[in-house]
Amino acid sequence: MVAVSSTSPAHHRKSWPAAPEGFFEVEAAGLRWLAEPELHGGARVVEVRAVAADHIDLARLQPTRPTPASAEALGRGLAVTHGSGAPAFGSPPAGWTSGAWIGRQRQSNDPTPTWGAFYAEQRVRPFVRRAVDHGHLEPAGARIVDRVCDRLLAGDFDDSRAPARIHGDLWSGNVVFTAQGAVLIDPAAHGGHGLTDLAMLALFGCPGLDRVVAAYEEAAGLERGWRELVELHQLHPLAVHAASHGPAYAVQLVESARVFA
Repeated sequence: MVAVSSTSPAHHRKSWPAAPEGFFEVEAAGLRWLAEPELHGGARVVEVRAVAADHIDLARLQPTRPTPASAEALGRGLAVTHGSGAPAFGSPPAGWTSGAWIGRQRQSNDPTPTWGAFYAEQRVRPFVRRAVDHGHLEPAGARIVDRVCDRLLAGDFDDSRAPARIHGDLWSGNVVFTAQGAVLIDPAAHGGHGLTDLAMLALFGCPGLDRVVAAYEEAAGLERGWRELVELHQLHPLAVHAASHGPAYAVQLVESARVFA
């Protein structure tokens, strides 16, 4: 975890003295990019106050109990944020061309013509290889995931939706409910598929998830059958956790991959 140290009643500081170059700068770029649609009803995003090589200062948030209304507003806001678009699948936040991370793990943001190719080659396979290298995933299990990646590369799961502006690491810990509504923090922002954010919320749980999803589904105009693809969009976070947290996530990764292999 990145160390967090409070420095002011108005903001808090996340710091990491050994942060790799660009680590906090890309977080700031992602937050600012995600915040652009707020004026048009997009999801609220924590304000960046300052950023440097070893820290980022963010507006201080006062968490409160989630309400049904705030959950529904989050769903509608996410639909607007996603709908604001990105130049391509895999595109980095505006104004950023260097490294990318999810947590402390590196990943790439290279613009790609199709979602399936991006998701297979930049989100799933790199972490599967790391999980195998770390001894957390057996080669036989990796081959099952690879078969799904082959289908992704072939375009079997591509649809007509344009690249969405997504948070990219939207588990419940990165959604802070406040008196003013839900606020997004700690993104791995990029051009992706909107279902990826919903899938991560579903994977790790979120207060009022049913209301978030229902509001999003209506606002985004999701096509029938989208729920059948949620596990596909969970392969990335499961692979990330298999690489970093161990075999328990690798088991879940392979079980989810079997559905699509």
